[in-house]
Amino acid sequence: MASIEENFPRGGIQKKPSEKTGKAPKPTTEQDNLFDVRHEEQSQKRKRNQEDLGKRKKFKADRKAGAKDNAMNIEPLTIEHLCEGMLLLGCIKEVSDFELVISLPNGLTGFVPVTQISDAYSKMLSKQVAQGELLEDLHSLLDMYSPGMLVRCIVTSVEKSADGRRSIKLSINPKNVNKGLHASALTSGMLLSGFVSSAEDHGYLIDIGVNGTHAFLPRQKAQNYIKAVKRGPDLKIGQNLNCVIEQVKNEGRIVRLSVDRSEVAASLATEQQNWTLSNLLPGLVVKAKVQKVNPLGISLTFLSSFTGIVDFMHVDPDKSMNYSPNQVVKACILSVHPTSKVVRLTLRQSFLNPGGSPNQLSNDRMGAVVEESTVKAFYKQFGAIFELDDGTHAFARLKHLSKNRKSFKPAAFKAGCKHKCRIIDYSLMDEMCILSLKYQVIGARFLQYQDIHTGDVVQARVLALKPIGMQVKVTDGIKGLVPSLHLADVILKQPEKKYNIGDEVKCRVLECNPAEKKLFLTLKKTLIQSKLPILSKYEDAEPGLITHGFVVCAREFGCIVKFYNDVKGLVPKNELSAEPISCPDKVFQEGQVVKVMVLKCEPEQERLLLSFKLSSMSASEGKSEHTPKKKQEMVDVKVLKKKENGLEVSILEDEGNVIASLPTVYLSDFVANCKLLWHCLQEGDVLPRVMCLSDKGDRIILCRKSAVISALQEEQVVRNFSEIQPGMLLTGYVRNVMHFGVFVEFPFGVTGLAPKVSMSDKFVTDTKDHFVVGQTVIAKVMSTDEEKQRVLLNLKVSECSSGNPAAESFSLLNQYFKEVKEIRNLLKRRESGIARSLCELMPGKELQLVVQDVKEDGSALFSGSCVKGLTVTATRYHLGDKSIAPGEKRKVLVLHVDALTSKVYVSLREELLKQRPKQQLTENSQHSAIVQHIAEEFAIVSLETGQLAAIPIASHFNDTFRFDSEKLKVGQTIYATLKMVKVNDHGVVLAVQDPAKKNVFVRVRKESETTLEEMLAAAVTHSLSVGDIVTGTVKSVKPTHVTVAIDDKLTGSIHASRILDEVPIDSFPTHTLKAGQKVTARVIGGRDVNTHRYLPITHPHFTRSIPELSIRPRSYTVFLFVCFVSSQYNVLKNWLEVEVTPDVRGRVPHLMLSPSTKVLKHPEKNFKNGQALSATVTGTGVTETNLFLSLIGIPSLQQSTITVGVIAKMIPHVGLTVTLPGGKTGKVSIFHLSDKYTENPLSDFKVGKVVRSVTFLFFLQLSLRQSRLNPRNSSKVEDPEITSTKDVKKGQLVRGYVKSVTPSGPKKQTKKEKELEKQKKEKELCKLEAALMDPSRQPQSADDFDRLVLSSPDSSILWLQYMAFHLQATEIEKARAVAERALKTICFREEQEKLNVWVALLNLENMYGTEETLMKVFERAVQYNEPLKVFQHLCDIYANSEKYKQAEELYHTMLRRFRQEKSVWLKYASFLLKQGQTEATHRLLERALKALPTKEHVDVISRFAQLEFRFGDTEHAKALFDSTLNSYPKRTDIWSIYMDIMIKHGSQKEVRDIFEKVIHLNLAPKKMKFFFKRYLDYEKKYGTEETVLAVKTAALEYVEAKSSLADA
Repeated sequence: MASIEENFPRGGIQKKPSEKTGKAPKPTTEQDNLFDVRHEEQSQKRKRNQEDLGKRKKFKADRKAGAKDNAMNIEPLTIEHLCEGMLLLGCIKEVSDFELVISLPNGLTGFVPVTQISDAYSKMLSKQVAQGELLEDLHSLLDMYSPGMLVRCIVTSVEKSADGRRSIKLSINPKNVNKGLHASALTSGMLLSGFVSSAEDHGYLIDIGVNGTHAFLPRQKAQNYIKAVKRGPDLKIGQNLNCVIEQVKNEGRIVRLSVDRSEVAASLATEQQNWTLSNLLPGLVVKAKVQKVNPLGISLTFLSSFTGIVDFMHVDPDKSMNYSPNQVVKACILSVHPTSKVVRLTLRQSFLNPGGSPNQLSNDRMGAVVEESTVKAFYKQFGAIFELDDGTHAFARLKHLSKNRKSFKPAAFKAGCKHKCRIIDYSLMDEMCILSLKYQVIGARFLQYQDIHTGDVVQARVLALKPIGMQVKVTDGIKGLVPSLHLADVILKQPEKKYNIGDEVKCRVLECNPAEKKLFLTLKKTLIQSKLPILSKYEDAEPGLITHGFVVCAREFGCIVKFYNDVKGLVPKNELSAEPISCPDKVFQEGQVVKVMVLKCEPEQERLLLSFKLSSMSASEGKSEHTPKKKQEMVDVKVLKKKENGLEVSILEDEGNVIASLPTVYLSDFVANCKLLWHCLQEGDVLPRVMCLSDKGDRIILCRKSAVISALQEEQVVRNFSEIQPGMLLTGYVRNVMHFGVFVEFPFGVTGLAPKVSMSDKFVTDTKDHFVVGQTVIAKVMSTDEEKQRVLLNLKVSECSSGNPAAESFSLLNQYFKEVKEIRNLLKRRESGIARSLCELMPGKELQLVVQDVKEDGSALFSGSCVKGLTVTATRYHLGDKSIAPGEKRKVLVLHVDALTSKVYVSLREELLKQRPKQQLTENSQHSAIVQHIAEEFAIVSLETGQLAAIPIASHFNDTFRFDSEKLKVGQTIYATLKMVKVNDHGVVLAVQDPAKKNVFVRVRKESETTLEEMLAAAVTHSLSVGDIVTGTVKSVKPTHVTVAIDDKLTGSIHASRILDEVPIDSFPTHTLKAGQKVTARVIGGRDVNTHRYLPITHPHFTRSIPELSIRPRSYTVFLFVCFVSSQYNVLKNWLEVEVTPDVRGRVPHLMLSPSTKVLKHPEKNFKNGQALSATVTGTGVTETNLFLSLIGIPSLQQSTITVGVIAKMIPHVGLTVTLPGGKTGKVSIFHLSDKYTENPLSDFKVGKVVRSVTFLFFLQLSLRQSRLNPRNSSKVEDPEITSTKDVKKGQLVRGYVKSVTPSGPKKQTKKEKELEKQKKEKELCKLEAALMDPSRQPQSADDFDRLVLSSPDSSILWLQYMAFHLQATEIEKARAVAERALKTICFREEQEKLNVWVALLNLENMYGTEETLMKVFERAVQYNEPLKVFQHLCDIYANSEKYKQAEELYHTMLRRFRQEKSVWLKYASFLLKQGQTEATHRLLERALKALPTKEHVDVISRFAQLEFRFGDTEHAKALFDSTLNSYPKRTDIWSIYMDIMIKHGSQKEVRDIFEKVIHLNLAPKKMKFFFKRYLDYEKKYGTEETVLAVKTAALEYVEAKSSLADA
């Protein structure tokens, strides 16, 4: 083994020392080397001042003399110097469960796996794994080893990882470390490494790794050591010991050891201990003599015959380089190279006493930034030594001196130069800090695991995707894991589609364990962006704290929520929501981010009780520390420019440099104030307290809605989708109004949809009548869809209100007038006279004005000096009974001032103008009031005390729609409750309408609101009785009834049957009345309110019901049988529902509607609600109020009666079964289907078709012949009906259907005739059978194809031929039907056969169908087949039919969907080249190489090149092949393809050039033989005798060269 290692040195640096030190490290050679060293010392003294060391290296004589010394290449140890088997002294840096991290000389680091400790320890590990239970005697590495311990180790491997970094694997097993020792070489005083292998009664057996030697450590010799190390009362198996041999017996077979610390520390390796270069161990302390001093280090001689080197990092720092030749020093061996035998030593004091440990760095210094460090020395190939601010020395490698090699300036590192640096590591074996001068390292936030804290937000790069999660790299040396649960807010089924290796991601630290170097992170955006305090310790969980967590478990008892550092808590079932949740596991998903509040915590027991119900009080307490941030979001702005839809403003806090947009609809919660504020604002005005709604980079959107701002300040908002929970009430604003619903946006960009049915408690006809864009609303979350990120909302007032409408409506009114006051103050600063006039006018102010004009509608206009420029108007109501004329001076009272339109509304009514003693008003007192004026947001009412009050029109933000009957009217008396009795600046007191006496619509059912409104409004007690004559006004007209208002509170109903005596058929009686028309009617009954059941005249007492009226002129009890359509035709039940009277209903079956087939085919189009119909009663139902009716009378089915029917059944070769009116059925023979013979008589019929037929025999035998249905038709009948033999004439051509076949009567034939007839039949039969059996026979009819596909149902060829047969006859539909049959018939396992049919169907649709039908078939094909194949086939179809545009669009779709498929790129390249788009193909190749894996690149380039040869640019193809083969010369398959193509397309010179390149490659002999043979074959075919001979000569030379190599 030793010889092999010497002959084949490992690594790139070992060759040079081996040349200088000689081949055999024998003692005699070592003596020779010693003399050479002395000679070199003398020559060096003579020439030190004459020649430089570098010049002397040029001379061969100097290189031979003193090989070891003149290798004064005293380089520090680098990873390139390491090789397998190299012995090193190391110091334990870190200890984990499965490995030791070892600090090696010169800043290197190695790793010792747990299996490389000792044989005894490995045996116990295997035993524990096999038994599956813990062993008492087996201790962990943490129990036996600690940082700072010196250990001898051997390099087992130097591995290179995927990212180019090299890892040093070590072993401390004495069997490997001491393998150079033999039993015979063991002597007293030797210092060895030993490991405890077992504990005995009197001592310990120690494994020293020497074969045939048993080492024993007496227990008394170990006591002092055990007490000193304080690791228990006994030594442990696997524990490392520094042992001194005390006694050797039996030629080294028995050895007694000592581990006494004083003996170990005093041990010294001497010549008498028989140490050689083969068994020399690191860690031995020797006496050495300085041989030569060099700026890079010192060369020494030790143990009389050995030479070693000390690099500049291991000289004694106290002496620096103050050493002189022949000076005797004490040194410790650091490493021994196995092949070159180069020995490295250290002179540092910490290593000169065996058993000691090196000095360590204090924790606070690690990662510290040193502002000024002084360069002590610079070494061109290695780095620089610095002196730090505390006087210690440190080392910086060359790569850490600058950002990169280009920016490195050696002049900046002269001795004495000062630099800023950072301590990035500490080398225990060098007792020096390791520095970095890179600015990115100095400014780095994280340097080691200790720098990372729970909750930190970090940037990381994706390293790998694994089943347990995603591995990321934070910085060099810091890696973390994002568990699968934390890859996104929702669990990702295919994370590889979202994340790619190398992506930069933003994470948050969930847990960090520096001791074990474990880091767990999350990618959940909600957790990353959360501003709430993090919960990482149970001690921090104070009751009331609100924070974010994530659900790890949802069960019937509740949810378990996890936080940072593995802190967990329970949310009981009753704390999950305000509403009870029966199945929490269906509502909450694993990994869902939730906002929770701490209810109770017991840190000692690690118990935590949580709640999802966040009270406003707790929320405000928990958020108090974030209030300053919220205040910073509120800004003051200055108006720069007024635009059509908003304002352009500058933010004053940023010195006006930031421009933002403030849309008009975001100026206020009230639509009226939005318009008014935009109108009143001017450039230069300052608006305070404006909130930043969104910041999209170049566009900042602001908002001034007070409700939204309040919600933000109270933290009643959601910042992202994951925070939304069903049942939440959120404040937002309408973003868009669509016909199907309203989109509502909330702060932070979350958007939801309120469908039409959830918009209002009232029926919604037009969504735009209910909401406008920008309107403030309060929405209740109904449900969420995490996968689609959708939120469904409810805007119904009943769902979104707090239950206190009075308080809510007053809050709205108060906020409205506060904003009006701000606008008034804004107008006061204007110089305009009109603006000042508007400010001075208040509701309740009396003015003396002059009548300017009286309009036709009775309203009047006024003018005066105090209202100059304003329009002053009084409605007819407010003029009272006074008659006024233009020019008169009148006293008026201001009701309302509209600043937007500059209008002033006044009143002249005496009850408002007369002076009354002022009464003291009290809050919450109730008063009757009269409505005087109605504005957009409020109404002005006058109290009985004479004072004016304002009441809100809406009771809620969402309360925006009212029916006409609900709207307030001027002059209406209402009841109001006062809420603010102080007039202030508004001129009015504030009140709300009394809900107890509010006459408004109440929703009880979900039918038509208007109908129910009218009906329920009539549900009041009245004194009407049957026969009373009443007068009323038509309120509304419906198809089957009319609603009549009898008085203010009573409403009646007139049924359509009670309007006219003679009702014209197909008319609409209710249309004769119009809304607002006065009618006189008689009471004929009533309808019960609760059941809506009609109460007839026999029930005279109906005082709690809706009166039923009649306006028919004649006797009101006359009955005329006319019915009225009450609802659309019922398609499912095939009848039409009608009303005869309010309490009598009927049904008209389908066939009883009309004798016309056109009407019966589409009955829904021919009958409309309210239409009058004349009907005949055919029967009654269970009750007499349900009738069966007919619109065609009682059907007669006598002979020759023409009737309609519906086909119920089709019987092949027989005929039809038809359902007739009245429920009877008839039969149509196959002979009576048509007047014309057809091969397939039933093809024109289908079940359910409506037909006209005529009865011609008893037992309901029917005929569909036109000659019978329309006998007067003069058109010629092609195949006349034959009823008897009289209808047949001689020579007449007759066509018909065989009804039956019966044997004919007996006829006498001779025996010969019988025999001939029999033979003839047999011949015909044989001929027919032969024809059928003939495989080459082509099918001639559809029946032939049916037989074939029946015998081979899975053969796609037969099905395609069947389709082609129909296409030849241009029977497209039949071809489609055959394709559909094939797809249903072919076995599902025959995927290719089915695909063939799909492709044929695609071809069919492409040729004969439309683009729409083609796409439908394509979508189905993709669903049932492998999508890629279907896409490719459709591309071919498009290309073949010259639909190049569609083909290109489809290829683009394929590149997006199948970007990892090589065939797609190649197919598209072929398509482009065929179109002549060469440049596009080149760009496509670049895209393909970016999209496809690296392993596919060579093949793809080769295939592209082949396509270029066939369709494109041959020169570009050659260039592709050449570049590929230059990079991958050993790809013989590519060479073969290139040769084949060039033989076909290239010149002989080009082909020979390729062959010459190949035969000069260094390939395997078999492959070279193949290429030589091909070359020879080519020359034989195309070349001359000379060229053939040249190839043979080249082959012979190749064989001879290989043979000579083999011999060598």
